[in-house]
Amino acid sequence: MARPPKYVHGFIDRHGKPRFYFRRPGFKKVALPGLPWSPEFMAKYHQATSTKPVTSQIGADKVVARSLRALAIAYYESPAFKALDRDSTQGVYRNIIDKLCRETDKDGQPYGDKSAVTLKSHHIEKMMDERAAKPDSANGLRKVLREMMKVAKKLGWREDDPTQGVKKLKPKKKAGFHRWTDIEIATFEKRHPVGSRARLAMALGLYTGQARQDVVLMGEQHITEEVLDWVRKKTEDKTGLELAIPVHPELRRIINATPSRHLTFLVTELGAPFTAAGFGNWFRDRCNEAGLKHCAFHGLRKAAATRLVDAGCDVVEAAAITGHASLKELQRYIETRDRRRAARRAMDKLISRTEVSNPPARFDHEAKKA
Repeated sequence: MARPPKYVHGFIDRHGKPRFYFRRPGFKKVALPGLPWSPEFMAKYHQATSTKPVTSQIGADKVVARSLRALAIAYYESPAFKALDRDSTQGVYRNIIDKLCRETDKDGQPYGDKSAVTLKSHHIEKMMDERAAKPDSANGLRKVLREMMKVAKKLGWREDDPTQGVKKLKPKKKAGFHRWTDIEIATFEKRHPVGSRARLAMALGLYTGQARQDVVLMGEQHITEEVLDWVRKKTEDKTGLELAIPVHPELRRIINATPSRHLTFLVTELGAPFTAAGFGNWFRDRCNEAGLKHCAFHGLRKAAATRLVDAGCDVVEAAAITGHASLKELQRYIETRDRRRAARRAMDKLISRTEVSNPPARFDHEAKKA
């Protein structure tokens, strides 16, 4: 089956009938008739894509002029925001902004009603200090506000950027997401046997090296002659790098053992496609069931990169699987690989060199034993 158009999700209902929906963040959900690419399907699809986002219209008549909330609406309509990955980054940015707009000061006034024109650096530093317990959250707020201020300058609301000079908070974890070890992978496999959705989810992450927003959209229709054709959602609008990932025999075995009547390999208990965030939460629970509370799905991407390098792949070969556009970024992943193995290889080389360069010592030892 040909791949459905963008933002189309489908599944087989309990009567065996295929159902398709247009589902795009910020837009109204629309049922699509017929099958993908048919005339009636595409007519409704083009109608759905031509409508304006519903999120920017909610409560627009109650927004204070030139407030943070008004700036947020303008930012959502900007080319810079629309260029972000729609299935992940846009959602993350919206959550940060909407949460800020809902928060209130000591007098009970929502931050969303405060002026975006008079916002100062010390105001931003204060908001970041309130998030000091979670540096990533504080730094995320700083990053989003910086993007919003670019829009404010273009609109002529301000001439300066109050985020300039505001320093990032030092993150608590320098290594980012924990990389799964072989022992942890075996532990998860023991808890979730072949045939379970959890095992299939892990196999997709481990043998494709892709992120959660990718694996939730993968289906058998993306595989041709045992090669998975894929474009990473995070970089789809930037590089459009096309990947051709050979299907590992173990992944094929697990796919075949996990029957599905849906367009995507992974679906919820109700048979609907996962969202990236919903899948992350679901997989988090599966990790907890296996006693791996410190593991997350993104750590499988690191593990996949590490396994490729440990198998003898160079960085370019590994990137052909993981889809890293920047080799420097991939190098960051593999720097955390299992150093115990590297140390053993180094010691084996040293032992071998010592045995060759000092034969008399070994001969004397053997002679003394005789």
